[in-house]
Amino acid sequence: MTLPILYHCADARSLRCLWAALETGVDIDLRVLPFPPRAFAPDYRPVNPLMTVPGWVEDGRLMTESAAICERIAEGTPLEVRRDEPDYWDYRNWLHRSDATLTFPLAIMLRYTRVEAPERRLRQAVDDYKAFFGGRAKSIEAALGDGREWLVAGRFTIADIVIGYAAYLATTLGADDVLGERTKAWLARCMARDAFVRARERQKTA
Repeated sequence: MTLPILYHCADARSLRCLWAALETGVDIDLRVLPFPPRAFAPDYRPVNPLMTVPGWVEDGRLMTESAAICERIAEGTPLEVRRDEPDYWDYRNWLHRSDATLTFPLAIMLRYTRVEAPERRLRQAVDDYKAFFGGRAKSIEAALGDGREWLVAGRFTIADIVIGYAAYLATTLGADDVLGERTKAWLARCMARDAFVRARERQKTA
């Protein structure tokens, strides 16, 4: 049987998919690319014309959205919140919020602190989008009220993976100071999970 292939860059959004695969025990063929692939991995274009990661190839089908790939990986496991569970729609909302609301401003910060040439880096954009992220990250803090350990369904799910990645990315960009105390404690729980630790190690050696 051919394993699903995950194209990944270290600490990019594809980390969500690698983390989810390790949580569920799904075997994958991990292929780590230099970042950004559009500049340093020209052979990747025939696989994914967008030249973005993740790229998930399974049974001839390409998937490119990290939250959707996590849904595919989590299907039929406890990481999935089923339609008949009370938190189903909250769960789905978190999956969409992970990129559209939370990772987007961090991607702008990443561009103007690391990707662009030094003469094109924009401090104002970094500061503005850090504030943008901070405002929207309050939704995480609110969701963790009333002693909640995880975001939905009373257990760890891929909602925690996709949102946890955004919060983790903030720590790598010096934006963790805008996270609330409950959010920081929840992120520490996420990052202490064996699968997260192994994902970060595996991306260095693949």
